[in-house]
Amino acid sequence: MKLALRTVVFAKKVNITNVPVYSCSLCGRNDVFHGVKEDVGRLVGELGTRPAPRSIPFEEVHEWAGVLFRALAQAESLQASDVAKAMEERTNQLLDLWLIASSLGDETWKMELQTRLSQLSAQYIS
Repeated sequence: MKLALRTVVFAKKVNITNVPVYSCSLCGRNDVFHGVKEDVGRLVGELGTRPAPRSIPFEEVHEWAGVLFRALAQAESLQASDVAKAMEERTNQLLDLWLIASSLGDETWKMELQTRLSQLSAQYIS
């Protein structure tokens, strides 16, 4: 199965774009990437049973999806080396921001950055 970014449709009204999904070109099967499945479920739960029609860019909600989105913008397909490079760059950006937040004593910002960093590290753990 090949990793790609797809649109997940919820309640025929909400398009969640750029969700990492494993796709099989032979059988047509699509499975949401295990590292983001819980976060997609949480997002769908927040939408409620009668969501208003809209589009949600998942790369703005989840760091891993953002890394894949940026890697794909640089190449025609998701290659491991491109993803690793994009991952390293984003991790370094977030760590730099964490240092700034820490020097300012901004605990709320630090917690947000720690959440974003954990979304990236979870891809290697899960």
